[in-house]
Amino acid sequence: MGNAQAVEPKNTTVSDKVSMDELVALCKRRGFIFSASEIYGGINGFWDFGPLGVLLKNNLRDRWWNDMVIAPPIGPDGEPLQIMGVDSSIIQNPKAWVASGHVDTFNDPMVDCKLTKLRYRQDHLVAVVDERNGQIFAFYQEALEDKGTLKKLKKQAGTDELEKLKVIPFTAIPASDYGKVIGPDTDQKGTLTEPRKFNLMFKTYVGATATEDDIAYLRPETAQGIFLNYKNIVDNMRVRVPFGIAQVGKAFRNEVTPRNFIYRSREFEQMEMEWFCHPDEAKKWFEFWTDARKKWWEAVGVSPANLQLRPHDKDELSHYAKAGVGTVDVEYRFPFTAPGFGELEGIAHRCDFDLTQHEKHSGKKMEYFDDSVQPPRRFIPHVIEPAAGLTRGVLALLAEAYTADPSRPSQMYMKFKPSMAPVKAAVLPLLNKDGLPEIAQKLYYSMRTKFMTEYDAKGNIGKRYARHDEIGTPFCITIDTDTPKDQAVTIRFRDTMAQERVALDKIETFVQTALKE
Repeated sequence: MGNAQAVEPKNTTVSDKVSMDELVALCKRRGFIFSASEIYGGINGFWDFGPLGVLLKNNLRDRWWNDMVIAPPIGPDGEPLQIMGVDSSIIQNPKAWVASGHVDTFNDPMVDCKLTKLRYRQDHLVAVVDERNGQIFAFYQEALEDKGTLKKLKKQAGTDELEKLKVIPFTAIPASDYGKVIGPDTDQKGTLTEPRKFNLMFKTYVGATATEDDIAYLRPETAQGIFLNYKNIVDNMRVRVPFGIAQVGKAFRNEVTPRNFIYRSREFEQMEMEWFCHPDEAKKWFEFWTDARKKWWEAVGVSPANLQLRPHDKDELSHYAKAGVGTVDVEYRFPFTAPGFGELEGIAHRCDFDLTQHEKHSGKKMEYFDDSVQPPRRFIPHVIEPAAGLTRGVLALLAEAYTADPSRPSQMYMKFKPSMAPVKAAVLPLLNKDGLPEIAQKLYYSMRTKFMTEYDAKGNIGKRYARHDEIGTPFCITIDTDTPKDQAVTIRFRDTMAQERVALDKIETFVQTALKE
């Protein structure tokens, strides 16, 4: 890699609700997400989840695990599906990554700037061609929406008539024309190198000798750990095809250009399930999971208006899906893609590629013996894979929740679905005297065993409401001067700011009921 640095383009587009700058600022200010190693200047592509961020992430993760493993969906026959959970090692035998194709094919094309020492994903760049003289300018697509970039482009091209400039994928530029290219961060032409392959897997060494014979890899996806355990599950867990194996865990990709906050990072978390079925039923199950997964994102609070299903074109299908019924992405309208969409989850028909490859490389039979039909049959199952980004899911929930409201002191609030909110309720004594703190603490100690509750006695009540609006707490419960007399509290609803008087001994049931909606 030399001294080259990956350069991150500016986020210049915004959604209807929030810009990325606003969202990133809120995440830091309120303890959702911090830059990793921030006191040392950070490290590009890595992020830390703060106190509220980890609660939000765990809520989404636990909901997925419950809906996939604990209480799986009801299948087309009216019976619950059978899905088992695993937690596989981040480091596996390196032969597994040879078999899966990652060692040879898990590459991104990159170009380096010899002048600035910056590095770019070739397939993330666009070429702006001046049709008058053949001059070529390279930019990120989203950068072209930035006024500063357009001003620079007009100056470099010597024209205000942008229609004379043609935008095409940078991959369409032949290497013989690279001498005409002015890179994204320079005014000189001919500084970009020809593209070369950059393997995205992080290397490490196992054992004390640290020689080339000891190389291993941090997993670039969680799926292979599932395939490596397929035979163990079939042999030991009394499952019958069709069935699923699910996993939540971290994956690592040495992205050339991590960008857009936590959307494309080098360390991230995935929620993946591999559904093993007979080849003849692959289409049925592909359609089932495509429908089920979109509905699931709606169930956790994502607006249907901000979701879409996008089938992959033939030329973008992964090698394992080319012979199958296809791949569909569940896409979300992120602030940096609006009015367009970006991938949130993919549902892919992986065919029998992975099991066949592991059978070939390991020498272990991956056939499934089905004796429930006559005559009995042996086959290698096909796989339908709903693979969701947990980290991207958190970003989608944050963007979806951000709601501007000039009538509030905070000017906005986070409209999480109550079951996803990091903090479900806050107990607020109006005054720190007259026995109110004692009543509030007794209620808090009881509520905190049922759901995430905060005790908040600092500052005036308006400031406390504003803080809980910003972190998305659905219910603020105020113990006021009337509470000792009438044994009731005032509950404030985040979304409407309406207030209602509820009996002190009914408040827990009231909140628990609301969280189930």
